[in-house]
This record gives sequence, structure tokens and C-alpha cells, in this order.
Amino acid sequence: MLRPLRRLIGHSWVLSGLVWLGTLAPAQAAVDLRVAVRQTTTNLQVGSSTNALIRNGQGQVLGEIAGMSSFAVGRQGNQLAFDRWRATEVWIEPQGDGYVWIGDRWYRGRTQLRQSGNGILAINHVDLEDYLYSVVGAEAIPSWPQEALKAQAVAARTYALKKRSENAGKPYDLDTTTATQVYKGLNSEYSTTHAAVNATESQVMTYNGSVILAVFHSSSGGHTENVEDIWSQPLPYLRGVVDYDQSSPVYQWSKTISAARLGELVGGVGTVKQLIPQRATPQGRVITMKVIGDRGTKNISGDQLRSLLELRSTLINARIQQGDVYIYGKGFGHGVGMSQWGANGLAAQGIDYQQILRHYYQNATIAKLTPR
Repeated sequence: MLRPLRRLIGHSWVLSGLVWLGTLAPAQAAVDLRVAVRQTTTNLQVGSSTNALIRNGQGQVLGEIAGMSSFAVGRQGNQLAFDRWRATEVWIEPQGDGYVWIGDRWYRGRTQLRQSGNGILAINHVDLEDYLYSVVGAEAIPSWPQEALKAQAVAARTYALKKRSENAGKPYDLDTTTATQVYKGLNSEYSTTHAAVNATESQVMTYNGSVILAVFHSSSGGHTENVEDIWSQPLPYLRGVVDYDQSSPVYQWSKTISAARLGELVGGVGTVKQLIPQRATPQGRVITMKVIGDRGTKNISGDQLRSLLELRSTLINARIQQGDVYIYGKGFGHGVGMSQWGANGLAAQGIDYQQILRHYYQNATIAKLTPR
């Protein structure tokens, strides 16, 4: 069943401990997210499935467009040109249970169009719970057990709120890519993702009363990492734990490239003769790699090597034989926080989502958003 658009009233919440007695009362804390769906595009198709009000940046109604109509938005000087209207900022607000069309797909909520450099920035303002219907389907596999999808829903909700708080003074909270969370609008909504989001409505992971940085990744290759070994300072809830991702299709993988081609990609070393890890995490992810070639030597980061070769992770070993470099890797992603394939593996063993979350987010507590 489709739900009507809900708007945020106030920006305050308190967190209450979650008591697992019977069914949970319906959540009342509607949260508006700002998701950058298109960035710095020069031309954009927008529309609405129902009649929609068009407003300017001051909230004044400029007019109305008919449902199932599509319009091209462009730039004219320092204004946006939208059908017969010109404004520095435009809002498209579908009436009733309508959806907005942005670029090439449908989204729930409203659309804000604003100038960005010489282009257009399209921001989808969408209720948090509605947003998660799509994110869970895009980040996880919709046919996974419900407990795995529920764990993904809580992690994604927590992450979104953390980013919303961090980016409060910026034009948007998240984008639609793996840089934050993958979001595809109605294209990645499924009955199973609706069920998982609804079953965990308003539930988040917290530490000392604050939402945590609930990062996640596809597959760790057997063991997740302490956050400080990958990024920054230690966090008590992002500790390395044994993973259960052996069923992942990327649990183990390999890649081959010629030593000459690798040398070209690295630059300045000629044909590669040796790859020697200089620093690695306790689980074996490469932090720094020494690349020795027949014309020079260079140290590069594991992340640089991953990017150059489009590797799934930095948990790798390599050997060079007869002019080819053979790379053997495990896992997919940074290895911090919840492993999505690990969550699937635990759910397949009958472990519920609360236990899954507590395993991957050590020392964190499941809490519930309530209105203040």
C-alpha cells in the first residue's frame, strides 16, 4: 500500500530504549531527508504523477502542472527556466499520493531544483521511512531473509540520520551512490523491503544516547576491521568481528593484469617486477604497497591500487609470474561495520536482526526515535 507524503514538523527527536514486548506502537517522528538525485546537470526532465504545485524559493505558488506531464528544466542566466516560469529556485510538490519524476525515474516526496555552478542541482525531499523502502532494495538483495533486510533497514536508517546531522548546513544530506547510500527511487522498492522497513520503523543504533556511524559493506572476506585501522580514530562500536559471509559470491576472487600494463597505470616504474606490502591492517588489508619496476620504485596506498585496478577490496595478495600479475582477493568493500553478506549468512542460520546488529556494531544499543 502506498502512503501519502509526510512533511517534517520540527527537527527534534529523543531516543528511547527499545523494549521488546509485543508489537511496537506506530512511530510519530516524521523525518525529512534531502537527497541529491542529480548534481550539476545542465538539462533535466522533471514531472509528477499527479497534479503538482510549483513554488519558488520563497514558497510562493507559481502555478500548477498536470499529472503525468514532463518538462525540461534548464538555465537562463542566473535563473532556472521551467515551462513558463523563471525563478532562482523551484519546488515541485505532487498532490495526493503523487510521485516526482527526476531525470529517468520516479521518486516519493518533493523535488527542489536549485542552481549549482553553471548547472542544476535536483534534491529529493523524502520522508526517511519512504526513503528506506528504496535503499534497502538497492543495498541488499530483496530475496534475502527478512531478518537480514531488517538489519539493513536499521543500519541504513541510522546512517542516514547521522549524515543528516553532519550535513545540516549543506544543501543536501546524502547522494544516491555508494559514497553514502544507494537510492534508486521506486525502481528498487519491493514488498520485502516494505515489510522490513515497516517492521523496524523508527529503530536506530545508538551509543551513549546518540546515533552511531552505522557504516556497512558487502563482504569482509571473513573478518571485519577496527575503524581506526581503515579510516580515523577508534570508535567503541566499530570493532573488528568474525564475519559469516562465506556464501558471498565475492568472498574470494582473483584478477590478472600484465606487469607492463600495471606499470603504466602506476606510472614511473616501468614493467612491474615486485609488489611488496609495506603496511597492512591486522586482518591483512593493504594500507601501503611498494611497487618495484625495472625503471623505478613507488609506494602507493592500497586504496590507490584498488582504484587503479578496480579491485573489490584491499584484502589482497599478489604474485608475478611470466610477465603477469596475479591478484588474489577476498571480500568487497572497506570491511568496517556490518557485512551485508554476513548478515544474510546469520539470518539464514535463524539469527534475528537485533542479534545481527549487535554483533556488527559492538557496544551499541537499539533505540527508537520518538517526537520531543
